[in-house]
Amino acid sequence: MTDDVFIYDHVRTPRGKGRADGALHPITPVQLATQVLQALRERHALDAAQIEDVGLGVVMPVGEQGADIARVALLQAGYGDSVVGFQLNRFCTSALDTLKMGFGLVASGQADAVIGGGVESMSRVTIGSDGGAVYTDPAVGLRYPYIPNGVAADLMAMLDGVDRGAVDAYAMESQRRAAVAQAEGRFDRSLVPVRDRLGRVVLAKDEANRPGTTMADLAKLKPAFAGVAAQGYEAILLQRYPQLSHIEPIHTGGNSSGIVDGACAVLMGNRDYGTRNGLKPRARIVGSASCADEPLLSLGGPMPATERLLARCGIGIQDIDLFEVNEAFSVVPMRYARHFDIDPARINVNGGAIALGHPLGATGAILTGTLLDELERRDAGLGLVTLCAAAGQSTALVIERV
Repeated sequence: MTDDVFIYDHVRTPRGKGRADGALHPITPVQLATQVLQALRERHALDAAQIEDVGLGVVMPVGEQGADIARVALLQAGYGDSVVGFQLNRFCTSALDTLKMGFGLVASGQADAVIGGGVESMSRVTIGSDGGAVYTDPAVGLRYPYIPNGVAADLMAMLDGVDRGAVDAYAMESQRRAAVAQAEGRFDRSLVPVRDRLGRVVLAKDEANRPGTTMADLAKLKPAFAGVAAQGYEAILLQRYPQLSHIEPIHTGGNSSGIVDGACAVLMGNRDYGTRNGLKPRARIVGSASCADEPLLSLGGPMPATERLLARCGIGIQDIDLFEVNEAFSVVPMRYARHFDIDPARINVNGGAIALGHPLGATGAILTGTLLDELERRDAGLGLVTLCAAAGQSTALVIERV
């Protein structure tokens, strides 16, 4: 049994600066998740009993973000006793993987309606908080040592012949596009203002972008990962890539994804679910795929994941109108565009994580929603969203506007 799977709606919080003085720092992760789930329920007067599963991506699922935060947020958001929830961690693809899993549940007839999404409070639960053998057990790294993503980004740039000026120029364009999108209200339909316990709005729009950024500003920033590479990672990579004499550090805080807090929720279901509840589908999920690439390169997964997905769906890269390729670092979407010979004007048209930030566990769902909104704005048809994830992993998903 195979059902069409539709996206009926999506909501997200603004992205707040992921530090102690960021607007969302006082808001706990469970409250971020609760507020998007509550907004989705209230926007459509959802009968929560018809929602059969809810998944939230969380990349640091410990402390305030641990203990199956999805179930707790559902209870707080008024979904009642019967709705189950789970949290998922596949590094940066986590939220997109919850959509992929929801897609599979509905397409296979195991559920009529599900919610996917994610949450990450990077100001409260910092990167690396989860520990893990990949970071802490030397024996695990004897054959495939974990390479920090920033070092891998600099490696990718060296292999591709990309210099500092090019990655800075990409970053400035991301800031420009995001500024235009924000000024024109392109994100407004999907934004849910975050409120404190007294009901006061603490953040109503993304706050991490820097619309006045210039090339001179970016040029002043020091490379962020030179010290990390010197801790032995560069030596490991030069053994794997002996054609290189060194790895030039060119990625900075200005041309890498921003550290932010945020959450997102996406409502998916089959046609019968929408008909029963008077909901109009906004997009159909055409297909999804996950894939992994060389782990030491770490960030190369979007290319094989996209190739696998397009082959599975029987469509060509030229059939895709718009792309969202997560801007973990400038070099990632730059390589993606070259690999598939795509006009950069079709990729991340409203800016990306360099300008707006990358709340790790939520980004995949946020990008899917951004893509859908833009397909509608342009009256376009097909869109593809993909993210790289640590250790070479990636997930990709294609949607078709209804």
